[in-house]
Amino acid sequence: MIKVSDIAKKKVVDLMNDDGFDASVHFVRVGVKSGGCSGLSYDLNFDQNQTEDDKVFEDNGVKIIVDKKSFLYLIGTTLEYSGGLNGTGFVFNNPNANRTCGCGESFSL
Repeated sequence: MIKVSDIAKKKVVDLMNDDGFDASVHFVRVGVKSGGCSGLSYDLNFDQNQTEDDKVFEDNGVKIIVDKKSFLYLIGTTLEYSGGLNGTGFVFNNPNANRTCGCGESFSL
């Protein structure tokens, strides 16, 4: 399962509304792809469609879909949002990551 913090939920809902999505019926697609300075990077998008290869979760009122391959890397992850002086954006607190880069957007196992 992937968890969503209260602050991340508010930001997700606001951004979805700005982009014409409805958080009550549409999804946040979370994935992992090759790349980034640590080997793997996170991919975050809004989506209206679910495939049969997707795992679906709902936490804190946010519907999340993850493809099965990415799910293996993301089990137990919490999506958070940081708006501090060190940068603004979504942050993945991933207990599976052995190493992360300075920007927090890539990781390795």
